[in-house]
Amino acid sequence: MQSEAYRKIEAEYDYKRQQAQKDAKTFKENVYDEHPQLAQIEADIAKVAIESMKARINSDDNTRAKEQEKLEKKIEELQVEYDKALKRIGLTLEDFEPKYECEKCKDTGMYKDAMCSCFKQALINESFKQSNMLKIKDENFETFDFGYYSSNPDKEKYGIDKSPLEKMDAIRKQAYDFSHKLDDPEQKNLLFSGTTGLGKTFLANCIANEAIKQGKSVIYQTAPILLDKMVDYQFKYNKTENDREEYQKIFEVDLLIIDDLGTETMNSAKFSELFNIINTRLLKGKKMVISTNLTTQEIKNLYEERIFSRLVGDFSILRFIGEDIRVLKKKINKA
Repeated sequence: MQSEAYRKIEAEYDYKRQQAQKDAKTFKENVYDEHPQLAQIEADIAKVAIESMKARINSDDNTRAKEQEKLEKKIEELQVEYDKALKRIGLTLEDFEPKYECEKCKDTGMYKDAMCSCFKQALINESFKQSNMLKIKDENFETFDFGYYSSNPDKEKYGIDKSPLEKMDAIRKQAYDFSHKLDDPEQKNLLFSGTTGLGKTFLANCIANEAIKQGKSVIYQTAPILLDKMVDYQFKYNKTENDREEYQKIFEVDLLIIDDLGTETMNSAKFSELFNIINTRLLKGKKMVISTNLTTQEIKNLYEERIFSRLVGDFSILRFIGEDIRVLKKKINKA
């Protein structure tokens, strides 16, 4: 039985596929209106193709081969003429093709008789209300801006000899490498630590973007929402099959990103679920990225030893330093 989320995504795919085809048709019609010679050549090709079909049916054996060769040569000549006409106006045949969001499945949601990775991710986004995933189109490694990080070291302020720029360059490289080694069992998970406004969420979006481009599935949630969802499931009386599938995805998805760890209101049930998430995914070899405003010491003080030991032992802790980018942007806009 198809879930409501499935039916909704399926309808969205039907719409955007039809819209892409409609847009392609409209574009071609507009080009033909401006360049009628293209329409004429295409009509001539169609006419010769029909003549070729008739020749195959009506000609006798002696004349069929010669007639076919003649007509095929004519089609080739017209096609060359068509291509040259397109080139003169700066177009190719590909420009008339529909522009699908997913070129792999052509926005059908199916690829090689199986659900396409893009459809799977759309289902996850809908099921987990991941509106934040819309940002990954703009927040990716290509748009990461180092201009907000100072090149001046300040050991007294940051406790290290490196400048914020040097530090972020190293963190970005490690995050990029991580995003391309999600299947590597030797690759550690990532824990982003640092105060607000230093780019932790942006870099997590960069990783999500790369993962999805590789066909990986991603759940990206804040700690409060994710843990509430986990606890709600455990205490829900009438669990549906859809509920079970969503719960299981948290352990099975290729990459789990937990944002804002430490902002949740903790209790024993949430401690248990957080440990369950981290421990189960570690055992399954499923990758995680966790971001927090807490220091390592604050994490140790707030969480149980079994959670802290796994975060320290199985995650690379990347400490972000610098000035609050949101404050810097406001200053720039006022200037």
